[in-house]
Amino acid sequence: MKAGEEGTGMVHNFNETVANSVVGRYFKLKERGSTFTSEMRAGLATFLTLAYILAVNSAILTDSGGTCRASDCTPDACSDATVTDLAQCVGTYFNGTDTVPREAIVGAGPGCIFPPENEGYAECLRETKKDLIVATAASSLIGCFIMGLGANLPLALAPGMGTNAYFTYTAVGFHGTGHISYQQALAAVFLEGWCFLLIAATGMRTRIAKMIPLPVRISTAAGIGMFLAFIGLQQGQGIGLVVSDSATLVTLGGCPPWKQTSFAPVMQVNGTLTVAPGANASGNYQCKSGRLQSATTWLGITGFLVIAFCLVKNVRGAMIYGIAYVTIISWFRGSSKVTYFPHTDAGDARFEYFKQVVDFHVIKKTAGAFDFTAINKGNFWVTLITFLYVDMMDTTGTLYSMAKFIGFVDEEGNFPGQYPAFMSDATAIVVGSALGTSPVTVFVESATGIREGGRTGLTALTVASLFFVSLFFAPIFASIPPWANGPPLILVGAMMMKAIAEINWNDPRDGIPAFLTIIIMPLTYSIAYGVIAGICCYILLHIPDYLYYHGRKLAGMPVPEPEAELSPTGSPPAKPYQDTGMPEHKV
Repeated sequence: MKAGEEGTGMVHNFNETVANSVVGRYFKLKERGSTFTSEMRAGLATFLTLAYILAVNSAILTDSGGTCRASDCTPDACSDATVTDLAQCVGTYFNGTDTVPREAIVGAGPGCIFPPENEGYAECLRETKKDLIVATAASSLIGCFIMGLGANLPLALAPGMGTNAYFTYTAVGFHGTGHISYQQALAAVFLEGWCFLLIAATGMRTRIAKMIPLPVRISTAAGIGMFLAFIGLQQGQGIGLVVSDSATLVTLGGCPPWKQTSFAPVMQVNGTLTVAPGANASGNYQCKSGRLQSATTWLGITGFLVIAFCLVKNVRGAMIYGIAYVTIISWFRGSSKVTYFPHTDAGDARFEYFKQVVDFHVIKKTAGAFDFTAINKGNFWVTLITFLYVDMMDTTGTLYSMAKFIGFVDEEGNFPGQYPAFMSDATAIVVGSALGTSPVTVFVESATGIREGGRTGLTALTVASLFFVSLFFAPIFASIPPWANGPPLILVGAMMMKAIAEINWNDPRDGIPAFLTIIIMPLTYSIAYGVIAGICCYILLHIPDYLYYHGRKLAGMPVPEPEAELSPTGSPPAKPYQDTGMPEHKV
């Protein structure tokens, strides 16, 4: 069966009818060798792979404290130490001689925002997290809608991992202990989005993308593949096979929870190291013992094999089957070793939320919570500029790599729909900040849907529709365990590694920057850092040849042919770049 075909009979006729309709012609279904049902399936696979963002992004941003302050804490003592009932800590009382006014309740101190949080502050955080779940879904919905309808590309957008951590733990700080407030950070994101939109609207972003050296552009796809696989292997959003190590940074894991040692952030106070406020914010751990004894790790490995065998046999929907298989098993509470809802405080809380099934929440605290009063402060502009350059490198590299993975990139580095694509994520950043979330970006998990056959904007519109559904069924989608997301990420990462075959490894001036681009991305947990490292290395390695070539030219001396000059080691010149991509789907 060729790519794009969907069997025979009723489904085939339906796909033919859609392909010949106004919708099919607008989205170029036949031209791109796809079908309507293929796009729907691809959208579902993409959404299931990145649905974790609903829970993870809201949890990370809630650690910033949002708009919650110490004033939200409930009073916890009476100034009259003899009164234990706070309800009686008002009015007057007889002291044995006269009737005198009773002193007011003593308000909770500033320390009430740190664990164990004051109940009033904790309630504020719970409401903030619900707001942020809705903000995550709504901003993702809008970004995917613009990408699908405007750019006609099968790419999904959501608040980016990495930038949300910078937003929370660096800019705002745990429960607002950072350099700027949550409201001021949102204002910085809002202005950064408008700057980004201006750069995209004027076409500068397209030109900047083309200025990225060819070896770096090619290797970005492989670097993102390694990044995806690394995410899928670790404990945060993966199967937990790779864990932290105090000596070697990472090592083999897969140990059960009772054999894990968690890492807690520390800070120096008066020359003494102490556990920082919010020590439970870290999800990193190392294994004391019991490596490869975690049932969830083995369940994830089983899901990996299910998807891999389906891919070998060209079974459509392989990613969906693997995710569904692992998720459904993890929803049963009968086994304490594989369930996503263990009988613990955290497990019980997840299960109570899961049982709601339907939960529509109206944003109350985070929408429009801008504060521009810090616009004249240095920390505000540091935050804004950091978001801008990270988003510039991150989203540009991801967009190019995803387009290349489909097979859309031509010899000049262009791909169809690039202008509206560059506009879509910038617009989504502005909208997302207005709802209360960190910058929105193109997600590398889009590669999952591309592998399932997504070739048009219908895939992105399907993801947008599912994010709309998640506004009402967030408890279901937020309960997909990380060890169900890990297997497809690892396999998509493997598929994206084929880009390295196009790099001219014989020329160190191409090979070394390409290698740095690939290796820096997973090790720094940032696509942007990998792209920056590759560009800087490429420029530095080519400066001597550039000076030599133009020095001889200015001196009136004979200038060697570029191919001979650029190969001083005797290695053959680089071959003209040809985008192999996925030939059967090239446009």
